[in-house]
Amino acid sequence: MCGIVGVSHHKEASKIAFLGLYALQHRGEEAAGIVSYDGHDTHVLKKSGLAVDNFDEEGIRRLTGHMAIAHTRYSTTGSSNTKNIQPILVSHRRKPIAVAHNGNLTNTEELYSKLENEGSIFQTSMDSEIFVHLLAKTPNGDMAQWLIKAFSQVQGAYSLVLLLEDYLIGARDPQGFRPLCLGKLGDGYILASEGCAFDMMKAEFVREIAPGEIVIIKGNKVESVYLPEASKKANAFCVFENIYFARPDSRIFNDNIYQVRKRLGQQLAIEHPAKADFVMGIPDSGNYAALGYAQQLGLPFEMAIVRNHYIGRTFIQPTQFLREFRVRVKLNPIRDVIKGKKVVVIEDSIVRGTTSRSRIDEIREAGAKEIHMRISCPPIISPCFYGIDFPSKGELIAHNKTVKEIADFIKVDSLKFLSLEGMLSVMKEKGSFCSACFTGKYPTQIPKNTDKLKLEI
Repeated sequence: MCGIVGVSHHKEASKIAFLGLYALQHRGEEAAGIVSYDGHDTHVLKKSGLAVDNFDEEGIRRLTGHMAIAHTRYSTTGSSNTKNIQPILVSHRRKPIAVAHNGNLTNTEELYSKLENEGSIFQTSMDSEIFVHLLAKTPNGDMAQWLIKAFSQVQGAYSLVLLLEDYLIGARDPQGFRPLCLGKLGDGYILASEGCAFDMMKAEFVREIAPGEIVIIKGNKVESVYLPEASKKANAFCVFENIYFARPDSRIFNDNIYQVRKRLGQQLAIEHPAKADFVMGIPDSGNYAALGYAQQLGLPFEMAIVRNHYIGRTFIQPTQFLREFRVRVKLNPIRDVIKGKKVVVIEDSIVRGTTSRSRIDEIREAGAKEIHMRISCPPIISPCFYGIDFPSKGELIAHNKTVKEIADFIKVDSLKFLSLEGMLSVMKEKGSFCSACFTGKYPTQIPKNTDKLKLEI
């Protein structure tokens, strides 16, 4: 999971791109980068860490130009090192090509071997670099046909932005796993993973890029072309975007995330009510489902846990040590609210179970009399191959344990998950979601080698 931004036809493109990265920081905290183009030269700044730490005013000022693309990284292919920081920038036939990619390809090894056999020399261990080599090897007479021929060779999940001199390109895979949105700012256009980025930029939300659509932007003109596969494949929007990843003030998949999470909580209350003194959510993503749950049952909703906002998102940290550290310092229960009370704790999901166990321990230590945990999605039993970093079944607690065993592990008085049917029933785009992590039924052929580091030297 990553955040991507593209800016066209704006005199301060890099500043606008930075604002977009700041709004999309929740999509990746490992590294951030910006590439700009001034009509003659490209300028690049990429560093490990948060966007707000990477780019100061002087650094952004050096990123001159009216075009820019940007990326904030959450690694799902390739290690966390400097060579893998995006955007990727190369020169081909004395012209710059820069790419920023969100998603995971499923035919990576096949394409990697083919391209190497044809003479390509890879500089990173990311599947994202494949796009650059495909573009370089595809005849590029007509712009639209060039892009279609290159992207048609790729399988899996991708939303991406490309900077090709004065062209800003946006593309989304034919099944639309990852979101990509189009906005307008002044005379130019913006591309971003989520609509919340446009709010930060004071840009107008225009629409979502359709699955299989390629938008070609030059100046204030937008042309759309479509991959042939777009009309042949069913949509497979990632439902986990709605449950956890996207910001609640974003609109993706033709719906508002805040409203989706409230509806998930309401449906959870219908399926699994509980008797308690109040309902509390695990910040931040659990709060919205908790609000819907409480409203459905007429129970009080309490903000009984305080989040330390200087600590990043726990789930997307690349190592178990960092995840556990952030669990300990990220959230602090309010003892005076919890002590002696029967509480319903709403969480968006349980992945490995260790984070939930630590949180329940802290709530129990704060004096809760009873803890009834409710999860606003079904048990996650299968790995994701489309851009979420839980690739091993062994990491997923629900793959090996029953709900009762999970409840015993995290030490709650009761534990219930939202049903698959209930979850999908509250989505506006009926029948358009990938739920493979809950069912094991994948909408594409999955790769034989699922190792995140499979392209490492």
